Amino acid sequence: MPLSEHEQRMLEQMERALYAEDPKFATALEGSGLRTYTRRRVYQAVAGFLVGIALLMAGMVAQQVWLSVVGFLVMLGCAVLAVTGWRKAPKPGEQPDAAAGPEGRRQQRQKRSMMDRIDERWQRRRDEQQGGQ
Repeated sequence: MPLSEHEQRMLEQMERALYAEDPKFATALEGSGLRTYTRRRVYQAVAGFLVGIALLMAGMVAQQVWLSVVGFLVMLGCAVLAVTGWRKAPKPGEQPDAAAGPEGRRQQRQKRSMMDRIDERWQRRRDEQQGGQ
């Protein structure tokens, strides 16, 4: 269940207060989230890419076509993982949800308002049914 706008503002205020009060502690907490996970995943993908190059070269030296093909596929898979992991990684000091930019925030507001309208209609119907019985 998403947070209400009031709860999101309160959370942002608490985060700003934490940054202002103890920036070292806030930075340490920030690094333990999604950004660290995606960075580690990108590093693993780069290491896998290097292993793929080694397999490709070994296959060429040993004249084993299947080993070269496996090396190429490993390189391709790791390159895809590295690029997607790099794009998904939030910037320092940025929340993962804010990565969508102003367009994403606008869509969230529109979805929220649509959900509010649906909730209001649902509540009205329930009130009408209870009042009519």
